Amino acid sequence: MLIGPVPVDHLPPAQGAAIVAVDGGADQCLRHGLQPDLVIGDLDSLGDAARAAFQDRLVQVNEQITTDFEKALIHVGAPLRLAVGFWGGRADHALAVLGALAGHPDRRTIVIGTDDIIFHCPPAFHMELPAGTRVSLFPLVAMECDSTGLEWATHGLHLDPLARTGVSNSAKGGPIFIAPARTGLLVILPRASLPAAVAALG
Repeated sequence: MLIGPVPVDHLPPAQGAAIVAVDGGADQCLRHGLQPDLVIGDLDSLGDAARAAFQDRLVQVNEQITTDFEKALIHVGAPLRLAVGFWGGRADHALAVLGALAGHPDRRTIVIGTDDIIFHCPPAFHMELPAGTRVSLFPLVAMECDSTGLEWATHGLHLDPLARTGVSNSAKGGPIFIAPARTGLLVILPRASLPAAVAALG
């Protein structure tokens, strides 16, 4: 689990998961009584109290080409990451997180917000969802996308972030299948769908 700098009041259960604090996310760990296994980033936002508390597990990556969120994706190996505390703060940081998801499609990560979860869609994605569950597809680049199990079919549509997106679609109930033609498609679901998303992506 990646813990970011945005205040987090409701952490998802992650028994047995490693906790990685990303720069100022270590301050949130300290606030919530969490013991991170690692604190990674350029550490320019790390508070003095957290720096002292977790000094034996600091990993400083000094380059400024990537964001701290990207540094965590690149340097932390895991089959699936739950990222908490990266959504709801500064808009530019939130947009950079979305770009990082698409820029590192092999680093499967679910970004968890107060109401939604967001992840980059694999080339062929299967999932079980109850009828009426909101399924939003947001392309960061122009692409085609096949799907089944959704109320509004996407086959034959040209999705484009500046023209046509697939927001506010919904599941018919049961299995859904999404197959984007290229990388860059984000899937946005209600937070209640987190366990199903973890099962599908893990």
